[in-house]
Parts: sequence; structure tokens; C-alpha cells
Amino acid sequence: MPVSRTVRFVVTTALAAAAAAAAWFAWQTYVENPWTRDGRVHADIVEIAPDVSGAVAEVRVRDNQAVRKGDVLFTIDPERYRFALTQAEANVTGREQELEQRRRELERRTRLTTAAITVEAREQAETAVATAESAYDEALAALNTARLNLDRTELRSPVNGFVTNLQVNPGDYATAGRALLAIVNSDSFHVAGYFEETKIRNLREGDRAVVRLMGYPDELQGHVESIARAVADRDTLQSSDGLIANVNPTFSWVRLAQRVPVRITLDRIPEDVRLSAGMTATVVVQPSPGTGGRGP
Repeated sequence: MPVSRTVRFVVTTALAAAAAAAAWFAWQTYVENPWTRDGRVHADIVEIAPDVSGAVAEVRVRDNQAVRKGDVLFTIDPERYRFALTQAEANVTGREQELEQRRRELERRTRLTTAAITVEAREQAETAVATAESAYDEALAALNTARLNLDRTELRSPVNGFVTNLQVNPGDYATAGRALLAIVNSDSFHVAGYFEETKIRNLREGDRAVVRLMGYPDELQGHVESIARAVADRDTLQSSDGLIANVNPTFSWVRLAQRVPVRITLDRIPEDVRLSAGMTATVVVQPSPGTGGRGP
């Protein structure tokens, strides 16, 4: 009987010690290696808006298609802009001929003596040349604008990426400055990890980070690029007159740690991992040696 009690005591003590060690190890891991399950895959979304207005003539991409920088996405009917270019070229030709004529007139009048021509007439000829030069320069500017407008009837991708939520079709009317298409910049994928403020003190720019996506078993390696320096204060609202802060009452015995965004740069993305902005992720940061819990 005493032996049985001794065995039970030893076993119970061993289990308690193991549980305490596991708890201590878990706590150290939680504190020393800050982590969060509140992570999101982000990417820059480039909105494509035309510089000129007109009917969409052709759409050269499909929804979710990969595109390279410089690829044509869609075109706007160029006919009116070709006509405008032809008109601008003709206007330049006419202004150039007029300028040459005014210069010849000034040259002839300059050779005449004051007995044959008045000073006022000579000044008028000089003014006519200056006016013709201004009109010629203006015509050149209009020609360059017409060429630019014709070139801008082709909408090209400014980045490498993927077409998303394509809803533009041939025949749609495109208005200058109104976005018709969006590109997900494939060179801008990163992860935003929302860490509790109590863990921020252990984070540094450059710390190694491990990202675990919900849909993939492989871990993604990255590092801390930056830590946000501001978050919105939802408890502080502006009053109706906009001059006095309207602070919502809070319960002093309930204090939830604010979450601070931390930008994680992905050092390498495996070929079999297909990232989409909005994916959820778990982020584990491994602070550099010597951090020591100091604040930034």
C-alpha cells in the first residue's frame, strides 16, 4: 500500500512538473516570439482610368489574367483623335507659312530707309513676327496634345499584376478620369499582421517573420518592414460643431489591448503558393537577439 501511494505521488508530481514546464515554455514562446492569428495578405490595387473619353473599341484582357507592365488592356475608339491630329498638323503647317511670310516682310522693311518707311511700320512688322511666332508655338503645343491623346486611346498596364473584377466591355463609354479596370500589383504582395500593443515592444524592423496561410501548409519566410505609428481612436468622435471632442464613455474594468498593424515583407513566395489580397494568415515574429523588451 505505501508503495502504491509513493508511485501515485511521484506520478502526480511528475505530471504537475511537466504541466508547469509546458506552461512556462508556452508563456516564454508567447512573449519572446510575438505572434498573431490576425494577419491579412495585402497588395497595391492600381485603378486604370483613361486620360481621354470615348467608346471602348476593344478589350484585350480577361478577368484574372496575368499582365506585364506595358501590355495593352483596352482601347478607346481612336477615330476622332486621328481627325484631331490631322487638324492639328494642318494648323501647324498654316502657322509656319504665316510665320515665314511675316519674317520676310520684316526683312524687307528692315532694309528700307526711314525715308521709305516709318518707324511705326517697322515696329508693326516686328510685332507681327512675334505674334506669328506665338501662334506657331501654340499650334505646336496643340499638335503634341493631339498626338498624346491619340496615344492615350490605348490603355496600358503600369505594373506587373493581375486583372481583377473585370467589368468593362466593348461599347461601354469611357470617361476621362473615371476608373474602369483594376490591376493587382503582383510585385507589392505583403502581409499586415495586427499585433496587440503589449507585444510591439519586442518587435524591430528587420526581425525574421514566419507567415502561415490558412490554405497552404508551407510556411512563407519574411521580415518586419515597418510598424504603424498611428491607429484610429474609435472612442473619440467629433461633435456636431466639429470643435469639441465627443468622447464615448468606457468601462474602466474592461481594457482590451489595441492592435497595431505591422507590415511584413515576404522574402520569397513559393511557386505553388497563389496569393490573393485578403487572405488570412498567422504571423510569428522571431525578435533579433538583444531586443530585451525595449521600446522602439
